Amino acid sequence: MYRLLLKALFFLFLVLPISVHAGEAPVAEMDALQLPPAKSKRPRPLIVIVADNAGTETTDLIVPYGVLKEAGVADVVIVATHPGPVTLMPALTIQPDTTMRAFDASHPAGADIVIVPALHNDRNEIVIDWVRGQAKKGAFIAAICEGAWVAARAGILDGRTATTHWYALAKIARTFPQISWVRDRRYVVDRNVMTTTGVSASIPASLALIEALAGRARAENVAAITGDQAWKPAHDSSRFRLTAGHIWTVTKNALSPWRHETLSIPTADGFDEIALALTADAWSRTYRSQAIVGPSKGPVRSRHGLLLLPDIARANEHFQLPLPRTRSAKALDDALSAIATRYGNATADLVALQLEYARNDPQIAD
Repeated sequence: MYRLLLKALFFLFLVLPISVHAGEAPVAEMDALQLPPAKSKRPRPLIVIVADNAGTETTDLIVPYGVLKEAGVADVVIVATHPGPVTLMPALTIQPDTTMRAFDASHPAGADIVIVPALHNDRNEIVIDWVRGQAKKGAFIAAICEGAWVAARAGILDGRTATTHWYALAKIARTFPQISWVRDRRYVVDRNVMTTTGVSASIPASLALIEALAGRARAENVAAITGDQAWKPAHDSSRFRLTAGHIWTVTKNALSPWRHETLSIPTADGFDEIALALTADAWSRTYRSQAIVGPSKGPVRSRHGLLLLPDIARANEHFQLPLPRTRSAKALDDALSAIATRYGNATADLVALQLEYARNDPQIAD
């Protein structure tokens, strides 16, 4: 979404209406989330989060990792296309656990659940073929946000009902008319595939997976720890659309380089990966600032084992942006409030729009 909004600079006075020919799907037409049992000889399910080294959406990857790790009901690994660091968008760099080739060699039966974040290159044939192969082996596929492009290109959404980020919905519906695309659902489950709306849907979708894996009580416990109030699928998509005001904010912020800032987030071993992802992601979508991690003498590991590679190792020369001390999921509200204070409400609203998050409306943002 961040890179797509840059294209809006070429349409300063043109707001394109977004229309999707598919209508809303009644709740009864959508399956309940039921997961297959863990594959033979596994004591508990194995969840893989897909990563493309060249560019993977920050929150789509880190938030499911942190939420599912917090639950402690499955083994969770990050599997990249190639060895080496994974560049996240729009901020942060991480070290994956393994590669797709190595995973296939050690787990020939495949994963039980595969989570597909939005990728910088959603036409990457390595990822598409691998996800298709995992689906054929019986894995449940969860496509977060514009990860739906990969799932659609892999053919696993054909004949199913699905959703995705509001900005991509019209284009993906035109590209894949054989799929029934719907609005007003934070996440949709059709047989062995889940799709979600925007970036902020990653927490509710992860909690729904926990409930399916370990029951309502465990999901409620994790929700209380992270600070998320609910994970119901209902969602008001009509609130999210690109307006002339948003385009003006992008233009004004992007074309004022003398006002751009680099914001440093100090981290140490045991940091909250969910809070970091939400904070760095939000501050890096303002078109006025970029969040980096540092200073640090080397990699730091989160409280659930994520290996983060700092951006700088020297003494910090940037404005520091400390992580909030609130519960993990509340970091986004804190970031948006701080962005509004520093850059104004229009910029905070623009960030919330990109994340498909209903700012200042807890009944809808839960």
